[in-house]
Order: sequence, then structure tokens, then C-alpha cells
Amino acid sequence: MKKRNKLKILNDPIYGFITIPNELIFDLLEHKYFQRLRRISQMGLSYLVYPGAHHTRFHHALGCMHLMQKAVRVLRFKGIDISEEEEEALYVAILLHDIGHGPFSHAMEHSIVDEVNHEKISLMFMEKINAEFNGSLTLAIQVFKGEYHRNFLHQMISGQLDMDRLDYLKRDSFYTGVAEGNVNSERLITMLTVINDELVVEEKGIYSVEKFLLARRLMYWQVYLHKTSLVAENLLIRVLQRAKELVDNGVELPASNALSFFLKNKITAENFTTDVLETFARLDDYDIVCAMKEWVYAEDFVLSKLSTMIIDRDLLKVKVKKKAFGNNKKESHIEKFKNKYKISEEEARYFIFDGIISNQAYHLNKQNINILYKSRKIVDIVKATDQFNLEALSKPVTKYFMCYPKHKH
Repeated sequence: MKKRNKLKILNDPIYGFITIPNELIFDLLEHKYFQRLRRISQMGLSYLVYPGAHHTRFHHALGCMHLMQKAVRVLRFKGIDISEEEEEALYVAILLHDIGHGPFSHAMEHSIVDEVNHEKISLMFMEKINAEFNGSLTLAIQVFKGEYHRNFLHQMISGQLDMDRLDYLKRDSFYTGVAEGNVNSERLITMLTVINDELVVEEKGIYSVEKFLLARRLMYWQVYLHKTSLVAENLLIRVLQRAKELVDNGVELPASNALSFFLKNKITAENFTTDVLETFARLDDYDIVCAMKEWVYAEDFVLSKLSTMIIDRDLLKVKVKKKAFGNNKKESHIEKFKNKYKISEEEARYFIFDGIISNQAYHLNKQNINILYKSRKIVDIVKATDQFNLEALSKPVTKYFMCYPKHKH
């Protein structure tokens, strides 16, 4: 059998050519669990607001790996010792960091599986692939979990200035067209170094870090927590919750085998077995969209109406403000809607609800972003900056929202 060339290059609209560093990485990319990420959009339903935002988790994972390659080169150039095994572990860990994401990102975690987060599912996928690959992912898994003795390796995968954030901010701003989010990831990486096993940024990178934190805050309010995306995501959660409720009551709903399994069974962290994982691996955005297209015709008013809202992008109205909404407002919307469609209050509550969003661009005391001065002094970015607004960025900002139907005349 002719040996295939596994050291291929891929073209990325943001970084240009991305090289696959070795055969293990190539084999991981080829794996069906990883290929599934091509069918999961990076930004959930945000494309209902930003039409260009159709990029996938697959695309993002490759970008992260590319940035990690750059980071390894920079650190080695600065005399930081990273062995070949550690280098490979970094690539594997960053490539697979999101492999457990369900369809439309976070909507699944709140509806179909009971509080099983994607990090836990990612780990299960890694363990399973590791068994297939004769333990060659063992070090990567240790680094991913933060159990390896060199902490800075973990920080590059999961910290406040990790390759994941450096790629998604750049990629999401590129595909949404929200230019303010465009961080110079490559320049930031060039400024990294390691002191006492901690990732730090050299003093000359201070403005790049400020820009990164501001871009992050901006992207949260303008894109990730955009009020229309918020409505869409909440509607999707409610569609899935309603479908599950109906199936629990014996209603037959059209859905793919994989989706039907999760609608029919209560899946929690306790019973999320490798068999369940196998079924989960068959779920992606397409299952959900196909189901909703059918559910538009469901007999149940709630399921049909919610599905139609998403499919036709005729969403609920949403108000966002700094103070919580009084209860009367909500109750009067419920009354109106109930009477209009002759439905129960419980059914009306699917269309009228409130919630809280909060965003903190920078978490103090949580793997801080530290600046290294020429004098070798190390200072947290908030103290190092002359920008007052960075201090403000480290305080959580909370806003309240309420969704309710458009009252058409």
C-alpha cells in the first residue's frame, strides 16, 4: 500500500497556509469525531444577526493549532525548553479542546443533556481516541486537565490569553465583519515568554494586551451577547425543552435517531456512558435544523410556533436594561398572549421570559495576564496599564433582558 503524504497544508482565510505538523495530528484531523466539528457552527445562531458568521468549530480548532505552532517557535527562540513530546501534546490538546461541543454550541447543555458541560464531554472524547491511538494522547490529556507539572503549557490552552481566545476573537470578528474585535494575535504571541513556569507578556506588548481585552469586551456586547442572538439562542433552548417535554408525555416527534435518543432519555453526568458518547457524536447542527423544519408542522402550538420563529427568523422582541424588570410587565404580556391564542399560562411562558446576561472581559486573580518589565518585575496588566478602563473591565457588568412576542395589529 502506498504511504499517504500526511504533512499537508490547508488554506485559511485569516492566516494563509496552515501546516499539519506531524502524522498523529493528521490522523486526529481525519478522525470522525473531529470531522463532526465541520457540522457545528462556531457561533451558534449568530448568523441570524451577522450573515457571514457561518464558520465552524473545525475551522477554529485548526486556527488554534496554527497559533500554537507559532507560540512554540517564539518560546523556543527565547530559550524556553519545550520537548518534542510537550510540543505534540500542546497541538493535540488545543486541537481537541472543543471536541465535546454539541450542536449550536451552548444550547444543548441547557436542554437535552442535563448539566453535562462540553469540557467533560471533550475529555471523554479524548480518552476514547486515546484508547484507539494506543495512549499517544496521554500527555496531551494531562496538559489539558492542568495536571502536568509545567503550568505554562496549560495556560497556553486555557488561560486568559490562550490560543483559543486569540483565534476566536480574530476569526469571529473576521466572519462577522465586526472589525473592532480584530486582535493582532500574531503580534501578541511574539510578546510571550515564560518566567517561573508562568506565561507572561513582555513590557512592549502592553498595548497589544490592552487592545485584546477591549476587543474581547466589545465582541461580547456587540456579537456574543447581541440581543437578537440572545433571543434566538433562548428560543432554541425552549424548542428543545418543549420537544423533550412532549416526548416525555408520549408524543411521537420526527427527529433523527441521535436526536430522538436524547429526547427520550434523561442524560446526566452520571449516566453519560461511552455508548451515550457514541450517539452524541452523531449529533450536529443539521439534526436540530432538520427537526425544527418538521416541527413547524407539529400539532403542539408551542413547538410549532417556536420552531417557526427560528426557521423564518421571526423572533421575539427583546428589551435589555441595567435594572431588573418588574413582574407586572411580564405578567401582562403573559395575559395578552394567553388570551390571543387561547393557551394555558404554562404554554404562554415559553414565549415570555426574562434573564440576566453578564460579561467580564478580565478576571482578576484567575491566571492573571502578567506583564514582565525590563527590570524583571512582574505586574498584573490592570496595575501595569495607564488605562483606567481596564480596571473597569475586570468588574462584571450585568444586564437584564426580557423577551416577549411582537404584538401585531
